[in-house]
Amino acid sequence: MQIERNAKRKRNHGHSVRTAMLLSIVPGLGQLYNKQHLKGICFLVLTIAFFGVFYDLLNIGFWGLATLGTLPGVDDSRTLIGQGIVAVLITAFAILFYVLNLKDARDTALLRKEGHKPLSLSAGFRQAWDKAFPYMLVGPGLFLLLIAVIFPLLFMVVLAFTDYNLFNAPPRNVLNWVGWQNFTDLVTIPIWRTTFFSVLSWTIVWTVVATTGQIALAMLLAVMVNDKRIKGKRIIRTVLILPWAVPSFVTILIFSAMFNDGFGAINRDLIEPLFHFSIPWLSDPFWSRIAIVLIQIWLGFPFVFALFTGILQSVSDDWYEAADMDGASRVQKFRFITLPHILFATAPLLIMQYAGNFNNFNLIYLFNQGGPPVRGQNAGGTDILISWVYSLAFENSQYSMAAAISIIIGIMVALFAIFQFRNSRTFKEGE
Repeated sequence: MQIERNAKRKRNHGHSVRTAMLLSIVPGLGQLYNKQHLKGICFLVLTIAFFGVFYDLLNIGFWGLATLGTLPGVDDSRTLIGQGIVAVLITAFAILFYVLNLKDARDTALLRKEGHKPLSLSAGFRQAWDKAFPYMLVGPGLFLLLIAVIFPLLFMVVLAFTDYNLFNAPPRNVLNWVGWQNFTDLVTIPIWRTTFFSVLSWTIVWTVVATTGQIALAMLLAVMVNDKRIKGKRIIRTVLILPWAVPSFVTILIFSAMFNDGFGAINRDLIEPLFHFSIPWLSDPFWSRIAIVLIQIWLGFPFVFALFTGILQSVSDDWYEAADMDGASRVQKFRFITLPHILFATAPLLIMQYAGNFNNFNLIYLFNQGGPPVRGQNAGGTDILISWVYSLAFENSQYSMAAAISIIIGIMVALFAIFQFRNSRTFKEGE
């Protein structure tokens, strides 16, 4: 047996890994050189079929992505962008297949050179199936993610570098590449600069104040309800969670009517009888912002309250008893026992609350469509970045500028989430 192995090694000693790699420039030839005839034929047929099926799509897609069309009224730049993105995705998968082909040819050549017999096609298929089975299970979900998330995201990114607006809309006109012009305009043109920094600052204030307010209220109520001296805890918890059970858009529309300057119940039945004046909730930016912050606290605290209530149930009473024996005050017990447990268990979800409110379109739009208007700006007084993007895209047809702002929003939310996750105790202990 040893003699036969030595003879095989001598015969395969001249088998060149470099030659297998060079031949694999054309997928399948390297496998044929490695005496994997069936696999080589399959790779070669797949390569020919790929170019036969996708040649026209790739040709038009890359041409359209490079030029965005040349004939106004004939070439629709939006369609060409879509075809170009599809061409890029298909090319990415083709490159992945090509790299795997090179790797397979190299690994098989190394085995043959060392005198080992490569796996047969059936054995290789079984081994590949075992490794790829988990990916096959998540494959449909990844495919839907590609269509529903990745493709629109790439389309938006491309639009941010074009001049797509109301006055240059396809198919009557063809779009043009403008590079970073849209991003530059946000900080150089006075009306865009003023509006952008005003909306950005209000978005940050809105996110911090509204989210912190709902978390603080939820924590206060959860701690109070968890007190042993409170009777009827089930009823109290049920009542406090009721705002979460009502659809948010219904609640927002009701509050919009209640805060109405003319016939709203808050002015007519509460403020005017007691103080003999009314507050311009919908016509003054300051009071409109106060109103939506209060509404968001009302809408957001029940979910956080439910989280905190569940966490408090898991905190052992022995810890509080030990703290009482050490003479700890209520504030000290809350600071060193209750608060660390709550934050450790709910930190990722609380971060999601901040990220969600940063893009809380429903409340801003349904309450008063981002109004009232502000002089010298093309955004309303309560518009946050996401509602401003909606207004630019679907009401003013400023698609390229809306796409540019959307990219900025995505980057800001991603950086905030990554920073908070990496600095949370939950993430560090998970590592």
